Amino acid sequence: MKKNIVVGLSGGVDSAVTAWLLKNQGYNVTALFMKNWEDDDDDEYCSSKQDLIDAVAVAEKIGINIEVVNFAKEYKEKVFSLFINDLEKGITPNPDILCNSEIKFDAFLNHAISMGAEKIATGHYAKVQEIDGLFYLLKGDDGSKDQSYFLYRLKQSQLSKSIFPLGSLLKKEVREIAKKNNLHNHDRKDSTGICFIGERPFAEFISKYIEKQPGKIIDDFGNVLGEHEGLNFYTIGQRQGLKIGGVKSGNGEPWFVIKKDFQTNKLVVGQGHNHPALLKDGLVASKMHWIKGTQPKENWVYSAKTRYRQPDAPCEIDNINYEQATIMFGQKQWAVTPGQSVVVYESNICLGGGFIKEAIDQ
Repeated sequence: MKKNIVVGLSGGVDSAVTAWLLKNQGYNVTALFMKNWEDDDDDEYCSSKQDLIDAVAVAEKIGINIEVVNFAKEYKEKVFSLFINDLEKGITPNPDILCNSEIKFDAFLNHAISMGAEKIATGHYAKVQEIDGLFYLLKGDDGSKDQSYFLYRLKQSQLSKSIFPLGSLLKKEVREIAKKNNLHNHDRKDSTGICFIGERPFAEFISKYIEKQPGKIIDDFGNVLGEHEGLNFYTIGQRQGLKIGGVKSGNGEPWFVIKKDFQTNKLVVGQGHNHPALLKDGLVASKMHWIKGTQPKENWVYSAKTRYRQPDAPCEIDNINYEQATIMFGQKQWAVTPGQSVVVYESNICLGGGFIKEAIDQ
């Protein structure tokens, strides 16, 4: 019997090739297009219409049925509301991580199972491996596209039902497969915006949900350089959008956000990518999630990253429990930001991680 697999088809090239590969491997493939945002779905930044048109065209080309399902209510309750709450607290969340654990691998998974699916498939660059009844999340072979960072909160029950056909492919190979098989979206640009919301001016969008509280931008010597729109709209390490590029001072290097002072409502900036205030020895993380269900060993060298695009760095984990852990790095890490996730690895195996609570200076 051929397995029934439901593929999350987004309109992009990765999910398109995922569906094509599974269809050509002989599986019974059905596509599911998720609509997860409705508030302003008709503006220039966020229109799911073109995504749906592309997804339907791909399904027709491959020869599979496609169904549209609306998870906007679940997305708003389980992802977007928490995203806004965290911003209001002054921390910088990553909605893509909750989007995966709460929507793509929960609401979508449950719906797919109700359709008769034995597995779901997505276009993530990652791998799942089963060993002795346990399911492991592994990095994708394309180091520049590996997306295990965004999947670290998945549970055993979710991984056991998931497959990632692109895990052994490079991005360029995926585009080549799409082009060779006349998939019209083979050269479509990758989405980099907020999960399901699109690529839009961040401050303008967030100001619809959070009131602006302007204040002064100062350097680390207390000099006033300009005015910010509200501390909630900025993140540690931010360089773009400060509107002080013309201010020349000190060594003439670019300005970066190094601190958000909520007591005085001042945004503190410093010059240079490697400003000392941006380099931290470690962090405390909370709401830990370990994929195997068991905690890593203490006094053992692992690797971890505090942002998706940062390379893994050697680390040790202390004071581990399911609520909190302390992670110390062998070398200082750049812009460790409360609200972001720290994800821990052992070689190419993603062990899990947690949300950064605070950075540590030794």
